[in-house]
Amino acid sequence: MIEDFHRIKRLPPYVFAEVNRLKAGARARGADIIDLGMGNPDMPTPQHIVDKMVDTIGKPRTHRYSASKGIPGLRRAQAAYYDRRFGVKLNPETQVVATLGSKEGFANMAQAITAPGDVILVPNPTYPIHEFGFLMCGAAMRHIPASGGDEFLAGVERAVKHSIPKPLAMVLSYPSNPTGMVADLDFYTAAVQLAKKLDLIILSDIAYAEIYFDGTPPPSVLQVPGAVDIAVEFTSLSKTYNMPGWRMGFAVGNERLIAALARVKSYLDYGAFTPIQVAAAAALNGPQECVAEIRQTYKERRDLVVESFGRAGWVIPAPPASMFCWAPIPDPYKTLGSVEFTKLLIEKADVAVSPGLGFGEYGEGFVRIGLVENDKRIRQAARNIKKFLSGGAEGLHNVLPQPAKLARSVP
Repeated sequence: MIEDFHRIKRLPPYVFAEVNRLKAGARARGADIIDLGMGNPDMPTPQHIVDKMVDTIGKPRTHRYSASKGIPGLRRAQAAYYDRRFGVKLNPETQVVATLGSKEGFANMAQAITAPGDVILVPNPTYPIHEFGFLMCGAAMRHIPASGGDEFLAGVERAVKHSIPKPLAMVLSYPSNPTGMVADLDFYTAAVQLAKKLDLIILSDIAYAEIYFDGTPPPSVLQVPGAVDIAVEFTSLSKTYNMPGWRMGFAVGNERLIAALARVKSYLDYGAFTPIQVAAAAALNGPQECVAEIRQTYKERRDLVVESFGRAGWVIPAPPASMFCWAPIPDPYKTLGSVEFTKLLIEKADVAVSPGLGFGEYGEGFVRIGLVENDKRIRQAARNIKKFLSGGAEGLHNVLPQPAKLARSVP
């Protein structure tokens, strides 16, 4: 038996695994861990969406195989969303595919367009599937330090100049997971112009487009004239409507790329359970006050984390969007690295966060804090952290560990 399979060898050690084991062990010992690690919404799905699901599931005909690329009504609902939200006209037959969450859509798009040895440009730090979906298909990565401005596009141009073979695609993700940074329409315009000049595909992830806090809705790259010639965009209902476990997302945009994705999916799945798709259409077509309420809850939690953790001694920048705070490790603990600092928070403060290294080498020095606990639990986390920080960094381990090595490097 082959000891290590080729694609498994290309995946680096999972940096969250040790943290997850430590968290589970602490809970097994009776610790009350306040989990701000995983971006797993804790609020209920709006009732009208649940009611539609319940009503539909009672109809036996919906228990049969569904449509791989999404039922027509759902694809029309997504096209209508793009029209009213971004002013972008999409053909639901040729430019919209329903996916099992944006993560599956991204991974299967990688399957559809990637040949072994292709080069993909990805921001760093970024959501892991943006990189690993392509790695599993045999691609090579070029990391561009994440930003929302001209420096990112300058990095793209340098990477293309110095890459052999020429890169196939670049990934954009705003609002960003994990950093929360946003981009404006001027940035997208420049990105489209550069991609056309360099003959690059754009793969844009806007899963957090409805979770924003400064009053300005984040744009879509497809708002740029001509972007549909080269771009596909991925969205998700997970955060917008508190539907993470429902696994419903979309890929929209360029017809050739969407057709490639639809063809791959036709070999792999029959689409989400039809009642889920019907309920997802109800979410997109129905009253949208729930989206504003969800957004307001995340804003209040963001403000509470920034204020309460700041009083505890941990200064955290306020993100303009997303459901995460991207927090620099406090100075006395920087030498530990993000993985060891995360482990200390579990051991000494009963608080779980995500180590920045899990999102790329340039995420080292940071942790990601999810806004996924209620106000009472956030305040308790702040009290625990204040006690932890007041104890100082000395003597917290029997032997001070070395900073975690880069866990995302690949052969």
